Amino acid sequence: MSAPPVVAVVGPTATGKTGLAVELAHRLGGEVVNADSMQLYRGMDIGTAKPTAAERGGVPHHLMDLWHVREPASVAEYRQRARAEVDRLRAAGVVPLLVGGSGLYVRAVLDELEFPGTDPDLRAQLSAELADLGPAALHARLASVDPAAAAAILPSNGRRVVRALEVVQLTGRPFAASLPEPRPHYPAVVLGLDRDPAELDERVALRVDRMWDDGFVDEVVALAADGLREGPTASRALGYAQVLQRLDGALTDAQAREETVRTTRRFVRRQRSWFRRDAAVTWLDAADPGLLERALSTIGT
Repeated sequence: MSAPPVVAVVGPTATGKTGLAVELAHRLGGEVVNADSMQLYRGMDIGTAKPTAAERGGVPHHLMDLWHVREPASVAEYRQRARAEVDRLRAAGVVPLLVGGSGLYVRAVLDELEFPGTDPDLRAQLSAELADLGPAALHARLASVDPAAAAAILPSNGRRVVRALEVVQLTGRPFAASLPEPRPHYPAVVLGLDRDPAELDERVALRVDRMWDDGFVDEVVALAADGLREGPTASRALGYAQVLQRLDGALTDAQAREETVRTTRRFVRRQRSWFRRDAAVTWLDAADPGLLERALSTIGT
């Protein structure tokens, strides 16, 4: 029996990827491999919409809760861990469902993707400028030399801005151009979920309300006591950064909620533009009552 292909479920935040993935897992005999970069952090549950035990529906979910919030994200480490899970599942005849909205993480697993090298001196120089000038100033610089990269990276994400500037300076090419054309590492079917933009905006607002109702502020308080502010990646996560500002007195509670909605909606648009560039994605309307059957038909079952 040949090993099953990987089924990836991708697309913007709040489209309903987890629900579809669990239904597919039940129908296909599959298990979920997480591809949401923030769900890799322990304790970041409410703000990342990490699926609860009930939402997982008895389906095993792998690669949740890998890192402490003080640790920087590592796509290379994630790729190694994710491929090990995918290889194990395929060898057992189990369909791996790679699920998440972190486009680079999905590509890192599915494609032969060599990341540009790094230069410690240049990285140190840019990091020092980040500390002195702040992320917005470096993001403006990135926008002047690589507008496409700047459009894909949040201005508050200083670490990614530094990395993009480093790659541009090292290679002399735009950040995206420094990534080679993808060659598949696995046989894969990539399903993209999307919704009407106005509906998705409303779903984002409802999700943020639910986060606050479910105790999100208390979650951030607990993580802050455990070193969240020192985490170069986790501290900048959507919602977490805004609540930290609220705890520091820079924002009111209402402002933190409003800013979380605004930045999440902006992030959704960036996710959509990232995945829409990928010709391998078959797009499905997440509001379609026949979504599951359409997904299964696309997979070929």
